[in-house]
Amino acid sequence: MKVLIKVERAKRDMTQQELANLIKVSRQTVNSIECGRYSPSVQLAIKISEVFKVSVNDIFKLDDSD
Repeated sequence: MKVLIKVERAKRDMTQQELANLIKVSRQTVNSIECGRYSPSVQLAIKISEVFKVSVNDIFKLDDSD
């Protein structure tokens, strides 16, 4: 899975901690999602998409290997 949270954060000049505060998780959780070590729940993925005002599919894309 290709995760584009870092790209969306960069567009908004947002830190991992700022995103974590908005979605009520730790900065380490945001980092783990960005690095592909953790797959968020559907609820968390929706919260992230709402923060960035994009669809879940715009942030989380399946790779051919998925």
